[in-house]
Amino acid sequence: MMQTQPLFRDDAYAAAAQATVLESSDAGVILDRSVFYPRAGGQPGDTGTLAWEGGEMTVADTIKSPDGSALHVPSPGSAIPPVGAKVEARLDWTRRHRHMRMHTTLHLLCAAMPGIYATGNQIGAEKSRLDFDLPDPPAKEWVTEKLNELIAGDHPIGERWITEAELDANPGLVRTLSVQPPRGAGQVRLVRIGAEESPIDLQPCGGTHVRRTGEIGRVEVVKMESKGKQNRRIHIVLAEDTP
Repeated sequence: MMQTQPLFRDDAYAAAAQATVLESSDAGVILDRSVFYPRAGGQPGDTGTLAWEGGEMTVADTIKSPDGSALHVPSPGSAIPPVGAKVEARLDWTRRHRHMRMHTTLHLLCAAMPGIYATGNQIGAEKSRLDFDLPDPPAKEWVTEKLNELIAGDHPIGERWITEAELDANPGLVRTLSVQPPRGAGQVRLVRIGAEESPIDLQPCGGTHVRRTGEIGRVEVVKMESKGKQNRRIHIVLAEDTP
């Protein structure tokens, strides 16, 4: 049973939180509650710091422990808080927010090409990619403009939960062939872009997202490449990073 309350799931904009250390070793620290997202579904684990009276640990990565809790991995040589310590967990918010903008953009990429299944993905603060089962892809300029049109629409982003049985009855909700929704808890989280009654995109996802598409800012498709007979890889950056 998971020990860590995943605060990022209730509020992706919470950049810091008070917590208590439940487990502590050189391998990492488990807290009773955390704003840190553990690496999953193509989204990197968060980085930042854990600060307590008399010490501070630099968090180099966050991964899932065997029970699904967030394991805060220390940088080499970093101090480790003792079990029972009260800590303030602080995200590298700039990095996390870029992941949120990128992650939502990849969902919009699915919306830009309905009916096409993603075969792989990787979210990064500097560059992200999505692989598609797509034998004849459109030009990268077309994809760039379609994405920015959706972003400029400033569509709201929300979520709701459905049962695993409801997901099984609606297999078209799953847009990825490589990453399947986490199961076993009886419920699956759906992330919606657009109005509830007519969403632009609706698919299972456990990651963090921005509140509205307009928050992403302009993006650019910088490369499209073939990764097999039908597999096409689309590389995306935030336009502010281009020369």
